[in-house]
Amino acid sequence: MWLKKFNQIVRCLLPIALVACSTVAEREAADGADVHLQLGVRYLNLNNLPAAKENLELALKSDSNSVPAHIALAFLYEKLNKYDDARSQYELSLNLDPENLSLLNNFGRFLCDRREFDRGMTLLVKASTDMLNETPWMAFTNAGRCQMAMGDKKNAQGYFEKALQVNPNYAPVLQEMQKLSYQNGDFKAAQEYLQRYLSVATQTPESLWLAIQTESALKNDMLVKEYTNLLLENFPYSNEAKQIKSTQRPQ
Repeated sequence: MWLKKFNQIVRCLLPIALVACSTVAEREAADGADVHLQLGVRYLNLNNLPAAKENLELALKSDSNSVPAHIALAFLYEKLNKYDDARSQYELSLNLDPENLSLLNNFGRFLCDRREFDRGMTLLVKASTDMLNETPWMAFTNAGRCQMAMGDKKNAQGYFEKALQVNPNYAPVLQEMQKLSYQNGDFKAAQEYLQRYLSVATQTPESLWLAIQTESALKNDMLVKEYTNLLLENFPYSNEAKQIKSTQRPQ
C-alpha cells in the first residue's frame, strides 16, 4: 500500500521537477545571453571587433531571438563592410520585433546609406514620430541625413530642427547644421553651430575641416591657422589632414 502511494507521489512530483529544471535552464541561458551581449557591445564600442563578434555570437547561441544581439551584430558587420550580412541581421530583427524603435532607427539609417531612400525614410519617420521613443532626436537626425543624401536640403533642415527642438545639445545634429549652414552660404550660422558643437563635444577631423572652411569664408585668418594646426597635430593621418598637407608648399 505504501509503495503504491509512494509511486503516486513520485508521478505527481516528476512533472513539477521537470518544469523547475526547465525554468532554471532557461534562466541560465538568458543570463548567459545577457552577459555575452553586454560584453559584445562593450567590445564593439572599444572597436575590438573579433572579441565583439565572438561574444555576440555566443549571446545568440544562448538566445537566438535576442533582438539587441542581432542589432549589435548587424552594426558590427557594417564596420566590417559586410553589408549583406548586416542586412540579414537587420531583416531578421525586424521579423522578430517590427516595433523596436532602436531597430527602426538603425535599419533606416543603413538603408539610406545604401540609397534605399523610400524604405529607409519609412522606418525613420516611424521611429521619430512614435510617442514611446525616448530618443527621437536620433531618428530625426538620421532622417535629415537621408534627405541630404537625396539632395533635399530644405526637408533635411526641417528634420534637423526637429531634432534640436527635443535635444538642443545633440552633437551630431549640431555638426550637421554647421555643415548645412556652410553649404547654404550662411557662414555666421555655421560659426555659431560650431561653437555650440564644441560646447558639448570634442573636435573631430570633419568638424575641424568645416571650421577651417567656415572661418576662411569669414576671413578670420587667425582662427583658420589655429584650426589647421589642431587638425594637423591631433589627426595627422586623417583624410582632412592629408587634404591640408596637399595644398601646403614644401618648406
